[in-house]
Parts: sequence; C-alpha cells; structure tokens
Amino acid sequence: MMMPGFLYLLLNNYLPMFGIVIAFKNINYVKGIWGSDWVGFKNFEFLFQTRDAYIITRNTLLYNFSFILINMVCAVTIAILLNEIRSRLAARFYQSFVLLPHLFSAIIISYLAFAFLSADYGYLNHKVLPFFGLDPLNWYNEPKVWPYILAIVNTWKSAGYLSIIYLAAIVGLEKEYYEAAVIDGANKWHQFTRITIPLIAPVIIIMTLLQVGRIFNSDFGLFYQVTMNSGSILETTNVIDTYVYRALMNMGDIGMSSAAGLFQSVVGFVLVFTVNFLVRKISKENALF
Repeated sequence: MMMPGFLYLLLNNYLPMFGIVIAFKNINYVKGIWGSDWVGFKNFEFLFQTRDAYIITRNTLLYNFSFILINMVCAVTIAILLNEIRSRLAARFYQSFVLLPHLFSAIIISYLAFAFLSADYGYLNHKVLPFFGLDPLNWYNEPKVWPYILAIVNTWKSAGYLSIIYLAAIVGLEKEYYEAAVIDGANKWHQFTRITIPLIAPVIIIMTLLQVGRIFNSDFGLFYQVTMNSGSILETTNVIDTYVYRALMNMGDIGMSSAAGLFQSVVGFVLVFTVNFLVRKISKENALF
C-alpha cells in the first residue's frame, strides 16, 4: 500500500534534486550537465548584486507576510461563518462558492481582473469611479495601487481554500464545550474567542508554518499574469520569481534560474525550522515537529 506513494515521492520529489548541481555550473548544452564547468556561487551573484535586488526581496517578503496574515484572518472568519449555517444545502452551496476561485487558473483570474481594471472598458472606470465623482485611472500604469489590488485578488483566490481546512477542524470539535459555554452565559463572540480559536490553534499554526516555508516563493501567475506584465508597475509588483523568469527569458541562463530556486528552498527550509523552534519554546504541543 505504501509503494505507490513512495514511488511518487521518489520520482517527483527526490530524484530531481540531483538538478541542484545546475545552480553551481555554467551549463553548456554540448558538454551536458555533468560535463559543464563549475562556477561556484557565481550564479547566485545576479540575485544580490543587481540594482533590483533590494526591490525584489522587499516586495517578495512584504507581500507574503501580508498574504499570510490576511488569508489567515479571512479564512478563519469564513470557516466560523460557514459552521453557523444550519441548512445543509446552503452550507454546501457556500462552501463550493468560496472554494471556486481557488480552482481558477492564473489566466482566468488575470482576465477577470482586466475586466475590472481595463482603462477603456473596465467596470471600475465606467461604473464605480464615475458614481463617486472620481476620474478614471489607467490602473496598469499606477504602481501605488497594486499592493492593494494584489492583496485583494490573492485573498479572494486563497482564503476560501484555507477556510475549508479550518472548517474541517471546527466541525471536529466536541459540541459539549459549546453547550457548557451557553449554560454559563457565553455569547457567540465568547464561544469563538474562548473555545473555537484556541482549539483550532494547532491547525492555524501548522498552516502558517507551511506558508512561512514558502515566504521567498511567490505566486508567479498572480504577479506576472494579473499585472499583465506591465513594465510601468514593476516597482511594486516585481518579485524574485518574476525577476528570475524575465532574466531567464532575456539571457537564457538556466544556472541563474536554478540558483534562485535553490536559494528560495534553502531559506524556506531554515525558516520552517526556526519558526517551529520558536513555537516549541512557547507551546510545545502546538509545534509541527
């Protein structure tokens, strides 16, 4: 019974790790991967010695920190609200409704966003802004608005999926806790803050730890497709993944691209252990391992 899963992990997760050597080589397609010249850490230099290094690192970290926090708050709130729906049919409908955006591809989401933000035909420019007496904006040329737009789009796409996980944790809680709380005079707010949140805290911590491990990785489709690859807004939308992709397309150097991927993985690995160590110091039973 273990064999299919073991083979999948071996073929999909472990054998490709031999490709790590690409990050330390100047790949020559004639010589092949093993025959190419070793260059040490030179492939890593382009991430840290360019003028964009600070911008892409700042954007990657700040976006992911905000995404983790906003998604956690919204997902837990949605899960609690879904748990309060007593009609089974309505509960299934709303669960499917909040989960649906997670199943959309980045291309579909980019065109949905374009339908709202288009300078010529966008819903915001033609309906919303005129209603409030505001002038239309060329959204794809306004860097300052994109941190908010990307946060909204990411939350809309991801919070529903996370809420289903938290809902499963809430459904598994013993009902006797809530019955005892009602007898003691606790209202809904007290039940949420004193019973629900503390009891699902281990699940919240695990999900947060998993996301922290990918804090140097970004949703490529979100930052490249939704922004329509607009050069005018790179100051606030360029992250490590999109920067590496553009560098790869321009220079064709897969060694640099591999070095960036290895850097992201190693930092994520260290962060997971660091955060888990801190969690163990505070509450040992809530640690991931």
